Amino acid sequence: MLQPSRTKFRKQQRGKMRGMATRGSTLSFGDFALKAQGSAWISSRQIEAARRAITGHVKRGGQIWIRVFPDKPVSARPAETRMGGGKGAVDRWVAVVKRGRILFEIGDVPEDIAIEALKRAGHKLPIPTKIISREEVTF
Repeated sequence: MLQPSRTKFRKQQRGKMRGMATRGSTLSFGDFALKAQGSAWISSRQIEAARRAITGHVKRGGQIWIRVFPDKPVSARPAETRMGGGKGAVDRWVAVVKRGRILFEIGDVPEDIAIEALKRAGHKLPIPTKIISREEVTF
């Protein structure tokens, strides 16, 4: 699963997810992409499940780009622990995804296969997504 090799600080505060994504909101590499329609934390497990869904459907053909990386640590306390004693240990890593962010891109595969693969990947994620293509994007 994805996680940073090292970070400057072990723990982070929660932060806000207001507004639309300005970075990573345009199609850059492939012909088809999965775009976030809502804001959420997407865990490294969910990213990996979506990647496997895409890879399995295209039968290891074409190219896949993962455009999000889980670089935010989320801490959790053990169950049934009393209050106090400081912040819990790092439990998992998440990617902060805002509305409009491109999550995955696919290239070098036929349109019907790419759309079905991205649809399957969207089912693994906790936010509504939409599939966009290079033809729809106007510059």
